[in-house]
Amino acid sequence: MSLAIVYSRANIGVDAPLISIEVHLANGLPCFNLVGLGDATVRESKERVRSAILNSGFEFPAKRITVNLAPADLPKDGGRFDLAIAIGIIAAGTKIPQAKLNDLEIIGELALSGSVRSVPGIIPMTRASCEVAHKVMLPKHNQQEAGMIENSELLPVSTLLEAYNHLTETQLIPLFTAPTNLAKQHYDEDMSDIVGQQSAKRALEIAAAGNHNILFTGPPGTGKSMLAKRLITILPELSEQQALEVATIYSVAGHQIDPQNWRIRRFRQPHHTSSAIAIAGGGSIPKPGEISLAHQGVLFLDELPEFERRVLDALREPLESGSVSISRAARKTDFPAKFQLVAAMNPSPTGALNDGRSTSDQVLRYLNKVSGPFLDRMDMQVDVPKVSVGHFSATDQSERETSERVRERVCRCRELQIKRSGKLNAELNNAELLAFCPMSNSDRQFLHEAIDKLGMSMRAYHRILRVSRTLADLQDEKQISRQHLLEALSYRSLDAILKQLTNV
Repeated sequence: MSLAIVYSRANIGVDAPLISIEVHLANGLPCFNLVGLGDATVRESKERVRSAILNSGFEFPAKRITVNLAPADLPKDGGRFDLAIAIGIIAAGTKIPQAKLNDLEIIGELALSGSVRSVPGIIPMTRASCEVAHKVMLPKHNQQEAGMIENSELLPVSTLLEAYNHLTETQLIPLFTAPTNLAKQHYDEDMSDIVGQQSAKRALEIAAAGNHNILFTGPPGTGKSMLAKRLITILPELSEQQALEVATIYSVAGHQIDPQNWRIRRFRQPHHTSSAIAIAGGGSIPKPGEISLAHQGVLFLDELPEFERRVLDALREPLESGSVSISRAARKTDFPAKFQLVAAMNPSPTGALNDGRSTSDQVLRYLNKVSGPFLDRMDMQVDVPKVSVGHFSATDQSERETSERVRERVCRCRELQIKRSGKLNAELNNAELLAFCPMSNSDRQFLHEAIDKLGMSMRAYHRILRVSRTLADLQDEKQISRQHLLEALSYRSLDAILKQLTNV
């Protein structure tokens, strides 16, 4: 009887728990049993492993083979255990010393020829291995992605035979070291591309400075989508920790990560026909949705009323908590979802208000497709009017402000907020709003009266305070003034339209 233990990693959301692959060879009728709560892909690895071992020049043991993936009660999926199982079978035949496997984790899917294929979710696996000071043997196609983990010790292989030769010291594989040079962030869009719309560009800068959610309303063709797409160009680049969080989510989702631009924030724009699962995440094996893929970046919802109401309402909790929990009968998975929401919509079903083509009731029904509680979570509602044709020819692009200049002001404002409260203004809780939003008694009374007159909720009241705090920070003022309150109240255009239509 022979026993070998090989270590690998599973993927549960953004976590990668350690898996012990125990391989036992015993006398008896030849058979191959694989246990440990694996899905169909894991169970099918028996045939991939058998062919890969034979095609790599090894003899497949004519014995009773039992492979246990421990812990037995943890669900396992994918082909990432193939290489580890094959190495375990060869090691159980006493061809590889067990000592060579004790501080090594092996990940990779096998082709029938014995070549090693890439697997999704390599970043969380590598991070977890690095934390316990284990080396990682992984597919060569995954080496650049895994190399983004600092201090990781990687052994990239292309075939099962390469892995065997390294473990028997026939031909050692050098540790892979990822290049450290990172390209400077570059965007194809720039704020200087936008003609006119000074008020909307000012609002976009405020949203970037305080991490506020923003809704653009206006007729078709006024530049709402252009504004939204340029938000990431005025945001600071991700810190290394934030970039690793984002890279982990993309790795789990099966997306390739480019080490040259991994510090750039993501811009996600799902179509309005997207389902709730596509937006929030889910599936029998939970995968991240659009809100998680937009983590630390921007989620843009164009044609907002065309999204199903239940899809929009599914965003309400993640907008508050910064994460989403996907619960299934077998497991519960949490994904980070700390994103900045940007939305755009027309103010009426025909495209513009007062165009004579829709009645007040039709407009109200159209706007009511978006629930009140969802609108409450939009810090800013900005009107984007039409720009006259003459304005295009009269404006010189060289005179328009670039994204780089706006980003400098945004970064200074964000640094001020982090120094004061340790977080951005959009994340301040109610107690922190009282502490960090000082104002005179007369200004506070003015705000209370304005909220009552406009019929806003307490959530909207707190969001106006957060925007006012950002406005004061942009001017480097410690106290919120009447001017800041008035400007923050002006960024509630849709509330004003709804109130006007309701009173008709």
